[in-house]
Parts: sequence; structure tokens; C-alpha cells
Amino acid sequence: MTSTVPALGTQQAESSVLEAVLLDMDGTLVDTEGFWWEAEVEVFARLGHRLDEAWRDVVVGGPMSRSAGFLIEATGAEVSLDELVVLLNDGFEERISRTLPLMPGAERLLAELTANGVPTALVSASHRRIIDRVLTSLGAGHFALTVAGDEVERTKPHPDPYLLAAAGLGADPVRCAVIEDTATGVAAAEAAGCTVVAVPSVAPISPAPGRTVVPSLEKVDLRFLRSLVKG
Repeated sequence: MTSTVPALGTQQAESSVLEAVLLDMDGTLVDTEGFWWEAEVEVFARLGHRLDEAWRDVVVGGPMSRSAGFLIEATGAEVSLDELVVLLNDGFEERISRTLPLMPGAERLLAELTANGVPTALVSASHRRIIDRVLTSLGAGHFALTVAGDEVERTKPHPDPYLLAAAGLGADPVRCAVIEDTATGVAAAEAAGCTVVAVPSVAPISPAPGRTVVPSLEKVDLRFLRSLVKG
């Protein structure tokens, strides 16, 4: 296939120590960050509260417990955390049952990783019920394993989900490339010691040592990922 990034040099690509690719889901592979916000707005409207648009940057990319807890505190809504989590998951699942748009370049990148036998994991703060629903469209066969936010004691921004995924693939985290769209996910991946490619969705992310920022997955292919992981 034709590379979607500038030529990087054959020798550099061949000397890569990339062992695995770990990908976030919402906002990275599937265009669903807006769905979460829509569900949050709708649920709180039913509870008699209007959400401030500025809160969107606060709740994006985080674990459900943190996002839901913040919104309860910010609004003073009379709903328990457990009740709200169910309502939000229901609202989100109803939306993805109607349509599930993939991010530009996602289908091509997953196909390339699969064709080249690159160990790949899906690492999301979303709950298992949501991940399994999305996988029916995204293609479960692209992933050797998946990690859900309700399956780890500490989810993003802690490193645990990425450390678990790397261990499950038998890979050294230092030799893994992570693709994320939020600052929360980036923080988790970097805390795990991974090389990070950030593809910002809702809020901007700045470049940093060990972190490359690109505007779209269309700028990412296997050769590009191999060039970034030094090991």
C-alpha cells in the first residue's frame, strides 16, 4: 500500500523494535466522543439540569466513574453514581445502535496491522458492554485482546490498562506504540512507558518527548509506528 506519511528511510523502519500496537476506542477508532456528550446532556436534561459546554473537556476520555461523579457534583443532581452510569451507558448504546462512524483512516490502519501480524489490543475506559457492542462493527478479529474500563481497578489516566494489555500480548511496554485521542489516555500510556501517537479529538494535545501529535489516523501507518518506537 502507499504510505500515508513522508518517507522515513528503509533502514530505520527495518530496525524497529515495535512489539505491539495498543489503541484507544472512543474518539480514536470510532467517532463517538460526541455520542457520550449527547447522552450526558440528554440524561441530565431529564434530571432537570443543563450541562455547561465547558464541562465537555473535563469529562472527555476519562473513566465513567470520574466523568459521572464530576457531573453529579457540578449539577447537584439527585442521582447515585451507579444509577447514572447505567443511564449513560444506555443512552450511548442506543446511539451506536443507530450508527457507528469510524474515524478516517481507522479501517485501513486496522487492516494493515492485521495483515502484517502485529499484536494489537483495544484499550478503552468504556465498559465491557459498550466495547463488545462496538466490536461487532469495528471487527473483533483485529484485536488479540481488549481491556475495558470496568475490568481494571484503576483505569486511565493510570497506567494499569496499558500495562495489562502489554503483558497480555507478551510485549514490553517500552516497545509498544499507543494511539490515543485525549490527554487522559495519553497520560495513561506515557505512565506505562509506551511511545504515544496522539490524534486529538475534542481538546488539543501538545507534542512532547516520546509523544507525536498527528491530525488524523490517515497520517498513521505501520511504517510510521515502527519509526517511532526505539525501545
